Amino acid sequence: MTRLAREAQVDAVVWSWGYDGSLIERHRELQRAVEEAGLRAVLLHDAPALSPEDAKPARAEGDGYRAFAPYLAAWRQHAPSVVVSRLTFANSVPPSEAIPIPAEFGSAAEQALKPAVATASEDAAAHVLAAFLRGPALAYATHRNVPALATSRLSAHLSFGTISARTILAAVAERAADPFLLAEERLSLDRFVAALARRDFFFQLAWFYPHSAREPLQERMRAFRFARSHRALEAWRRGMTGYPLVDAGIRELIATGTMHPRARAVAASFLCFDLGVEWRTGQDVWDHLLVEDDPALATGNWQWIAGVGADLAQYPRIYNPRKQARRLDPSGTYIRHWIPELASLPPAELFEPDRAQQRAQLALPLGGTLQYPPPIIDHDAVARQFLARYSEFTRRSAGRWASADRASR
Repeated sequence: MTRLAREAQVDAVVWSWGYDGSLIERHRELQRAVEEAGLRAVLLHDAPALSPEDAKPARAEGDGYRAFAPYLAAWRQHAPSVVVSRLTFANSVPPSEAIPIPAEFGSAAEQALKPAVATASEDAAAHVLAAFLRGPALAYATHRNVPALATSRLSAHLSFGTISARTILAAVAERAADPFLLAEERLSLDRFVAALARRDFFFQLAWFYPHSAREPLQERMRAFRFARSHRALEAWRRGMTGYPLVDAGIRELIATGTMHPRARAVAASFLCFDLGVEWRTGQDVWDHLLVEDDPALATGNWQWIAGVGADLAQYPRIYNPRKQARRLDPSGTYIRHWIPELASLPPAELFEPDRAQQRAQLALPLGGTLQYPPPIIDHDAVARQFLARYSEFTRRSAGRWASADRASR
C-alpha cells in the first residue's frame, strides 16, 4: 500500500473499515504502516449508514448493543453519518496488472455470470433502487414475507460499494415525503428502513465484539455442541431435502447467487435445528454461493438464526418447513418455479409431496431419472429432540452461571 501511494504521489490514503474480526486488526496495522511512511491515513465507516461509534450507548465503556430493539431506537435518533473531506483523488494511475477474469477462478464464461454480477455498476445500482422505490418498496411489508415477491435486490450492490446505505436512506426519505402515500405504503418504507438499521446493527456487533467472527456472541452458548457435519448435509447443499420451501430457497441461491430473506431463514433453521449442524458450516457453504460478500453480516444473521448470537429469545426459533411453506407461499408460486418436479402437483399435495397418492407425477427429471426425494428427516421428531437437548443444556448452564456469579461477588 505504501509503495503504491508513493508511485501515485499522494499525500493521504483513504479506505473504508472492514468489519470481520481479523480484517479490523489488519486495517489497524495498515493504518500504522501508512502513517509511519509519512502519509495521512483516513479510515471511514462507509459500509453502514451510521458508524458503530455514533450509535454506541453512552453508558457503555467500549461496548455496543447486543439486542436489536434498543439499538434501533438509538439508531433512529441519529442522522446517517456524513463523510466530509477536502481530499481529492490522485490523477496519476500507477501501472497495474489486468483485472482477473472469472475463468481464472474456475467460474463459468463471463456471459454466463449471474445477473447480479453482470450488472455491477453505480448506474445499475441506481436503476435497481429507482425501480424498487417506484413499486416494491411501497409493499415491502408484504414482499419481505413472500418468497415469490421481489425485495430490494440491493444487497450485492451494498456489499461491493456500487451504492451506499446513506444514498438509499436519503432516497427512501425523499419517497416517504410524498403526501399522497397510503398509510400501509409508509409502513412498508419504514420496515425497509428498519432492515437497513438491522444491517448496521450487525456491523456494530462485529466492531465491538470481534471475537464473534470465531465463536458465538452468547458466552453460555459456546459450550452448546452442534455437529460439524451430517449424513444429509449434501442433500441440504443441493436443495434435495424433501422439504419444498427449503429446497426452493437453496436452488434459487445456486441459480442466482441470492435468496429471498424468508427462505434464507427457513433453510438456515433447517440446517441448524433439523440437522443439528453448526452455523459456521452453513456460513461456509453459502459463502461460496452468495454474490454479496459481507462476513460480518453473514455471521450476525447465522448466529441470530442459530440462537447463539444477538437474538435473546428464550428458545431457538425452529421453523417448521411445511407450515412455513403454507404460510409464506400459499399459492405455491415460488416452489413451483424453483422445483419443476413439483410443478404439476395440486395445492393440497404441493407442500407434502411425499404423501401424494400419485407418485408418477414426481418423475419429471432434474437430470436423468432423478426424482424429487422424500424428506431426509422427520422434522417433528428431530425438533422435539433438539428442544429437549437445548432445555437440558440451559437448565444445567443456568446452574453453572449462577454459581459463577455467586463466586464473583
